Amino acid sequence: MTQNNKIHFTKMQGAGNDYIYVDSSLYNISDPSDAAIVWSDRHKGIGADGLVLIGRPDETNGEEAAADFTMRIFNADGSEARMCGNASRCIGKYVYEKGLTEKTEVRLQTLSGVKLLKLDVNDGQVKSVTVDMGEPCLADSRLFHLRGDLPEGTFVSMGNPHYVIFTDFINRVAELGPTLERHSSFPERCNIELAKKVCEESEGKAIIRTRVWERGSGITMACGTGACATAVAAMLTGRAGRKSSIVMDGGTLDIEWNEDDNHVYLTGPAEFCFEGEVQTD
Repeated sequence: MTQNNKIHFTKMQGAGNDYIYVDSSLYNISDPSDAAIVWSDRHKGIGADGLVLIGRPDETNGEEAAADFTMRIFNADGSEARMCGNASRCIGKYVYEKGLTEKTEVRLQTLSGVKLLKLDVNDGQVKSVTVDMGEPCLADSRLFHLRGDLPEGTFVSMGNPHYVIFTDFINRVAELGPTLERHSSFPERCNIELAKKVCEESEGKAIIRTRVWERGSGITMACGTGACATAVAAMLTGRAGRKSSIVMDGGTLDIEWNEDDNHVYLTGPAEFCFEGEVQTD
């Protein structure tokens, strides 16, 4: 592991959801929470929605032994997230195109369990990545109690909590997001999606416009787990079938809630932005 005071990073984005990626097998970041806060600052730092550490699994540790790589993700406010669909897709592109694996199916260990990444590769480049996000978890009364002053919506967990509100006023996300994230109904805070169906189903897909307030990061250009939660909520409320295209500020993500295994599959692009070095103390 490198011991100097410069850390090489890679900036990547998926549908505009941008993170700073560091190979933690090469660099030791003693306080990733603090690093995420400082480096994510868009005026004084690198600028991002957070920091992602790509690691190697502990071969002796149960579930991790079944994984190819590990992911830890820290939001812009320093809080650690359990899962991120967009970051997972970017890791798939990172490990393949940087020659860390030749596999086109990569198992990624997250705090929400092992996720399978399927890479669409053409001429040595990853064009898109599909993530098996697992089964959605719907409202669990053991976790929270919805208060009457909470706007009507649907709670869905995709490894992290989401509250999806269908409304014609999706641009109120900056107004409603901060309050709803910390609403007393959500003791662990919550990601908030404001969504609106904009098109009837075309070729078996509903088109849904969504804006997101991410727990710990605020408004982001996209959110993979949020897109999944929106698609699940749309089907549960009769607004869509099993497939949806979720149009977010930074791009479109395709979601399928598979009827056979009850898993949600997220497909979308992943892109490199730039690379550099950051000075540490």
